[in-house]
Amino acid sequence: MARLPLSIRLKLPFLIAAFASFLFSVWLYFVDDNLMAGIFVGLWVPSIHSLGTLLLTSIDQPAIQQTLEHQS
Repeated sequence: MARLPLSIRLKLPFLIAAFASFLFSVWLYFVDDNLMAGIFVGLWVPSIHSLGTLLLTSIDQPAIQQTLEHQS
């Protein structure tokens, strides 16, 4: 795992969590016959990806200010 680039190592926990959520939702929906719980857990996948994007995306304040200045 140390050979992976830093960007992938940071994303890996979110990808693993989302995939585990997907597998759990499929299991709930098809194997356990718990349709509503399967759908609910399936909705976690995009939420986990969104959280990962939110936490791993850096905000460059000067670039945002320059963009706002050019728009006005």
